[in-house]
Amino acid sequence: MYIESIGLIDFRTFARASMDFCFRGRTSTADFPKAKLPNVNVLLGDNGCGKTSVLRAIALAGLGPAVRDAGIFPHSLVRRDRTGPKGKASIDAHLALHPQDRSPSRGLTRPLTGPLTRPLTSSLAGESVSPASDIHSNVTVTLKGDIEQLNHESPNLPAWEGVYGSSSDAFFMVGYGATRRVDRPEDFNLGARSKSSLPRAQRVMGLFQDSYALIPLGSWLPSYESRNKGRYVQVAHLLNRILAKSDYKFTGEFDGADYLFEGRGAKIPFQALSDGYRALIGWVADLLYHVCFTCPDGKKLVDNCGIAMVDEVDLHLHPAWQMRIVESLAKALPNIQFIFTSHSPLVVGSLEWMNVIVMRSRRGAVVAERLTESINGLDADQLLLTDLFGLKTTRSGAKHKQLKALSVGARQGDPKAALELLRAMSKGSEPGRRAA
Repeated sequence: MYIESIGLIDFRTFARASMDFCFRGRTSTADFPKAKLPNVNVLLGDNGCGKTSVLRAIALAGLGPAVRDAGIFPHSLVRRDRTGPKGKASIDAHLALHPQDRSPSRGLTRPLTGPLTRPLTSSLAGESVSPASDIHSNVTVTLKGDIEQLNHESPNLPAWEGVYGSSSDAFFMVGYGATRRVDRPEDFNLGARSKSSLPRAQRVMGLFQDSYALIPLGSWLPSYESRNKGRYVQVAHLLNRILAKSDYKFTGEFDGADYLFEGRGAKIPFQALSDGYRALIGWVADLLYHVCFTCPDGKKLVDNCGIAMVDEVDLHLHPAWQMRIVESLAKALPNIQFIFTSHSPLVVGSLEWMNVIVMRSRRGAVVAERLTESINGLDADQLLLTDLFGLKTTRSGAKHKQLKALSVGARQGDPKAALELLRAMSKGSEPGRRAA
């Protein structure tokens, strides 16, 4: 399953918005050529512009009819404007199906074969779709008093049967919030979690609950090493491919409590790694657990299709990592459709225009627009000074004022001001002080 397009009405910051998404196999058009990373989408925008809201909307739509029994309790999803709360919010999504999304007992109306080649259509345009290649999901959030209730409608209900099986790879979807936490393996209880909500909903619960614990690598990978060596080798390979060019690599050594990572002349347990590495490896390991759990025998992990959503993908990462993390993930798992949010110009600068969706506030509401101009190759300063980030300068306020004053003096013929300006611009030294 991939998300093709989504329409939002009165959903949190969105009065009315629609957007479409890249995924592998999506038909190229003149207005939307194929990207070098066809499985990547990055949502960009100021705080409060609705990036996380889009991830939540996709998660609710992707659960289909199971959303009503998922154990997700909506809160403040219905838009509130100056006149007060609206009565209802709606999510209207088109999902592109893949052969792995077949219904386990009935199959789809027609079998799915071959790559996905149907051009995108707007979910708000009322166009009909083929049940053999698409599935429509409409989720409404109704406000009754102070309580919000979820409901789902779809003309393709028989095709949704696969969404109820927790161990099936059909309708594969995971989501990770910005407050990611990984418990120690000995403190994690997967059985207790299974009783609290629908297993499929647990894969996206981190988008709705702060600090929702991820599944620790040490709580599940040792069993694969003993009973399914092939899967274990694939997981180790994927981890090290994602970590390539970093300071650490996955050793595969388990000290009885945690896995060790080697780097900087030492072997370090996962829990002793920096926040940045734990934040990254934590959600990647959780994703690989769900891929392993649902992947049928005889199928490679990299062949798994589905949606992975990550809020603030650059969280805690060094600038060098921010520049390459999206590409590393996209190439290691080429059949996963990634939808990230980010504030980083280094992340955005590593992509092409068709990979980026920008959230902008207009007249009290937020609209979502895909970039139409090239950004690839721009450096961080250049990007920060575009309307994507809206900065007028990347210098501190005091430094900017000093340089502006010197510029005015230089234009008025003051030779001392001109000389100090040249020194400040070329050496980065403070005006009035000669660089060492």
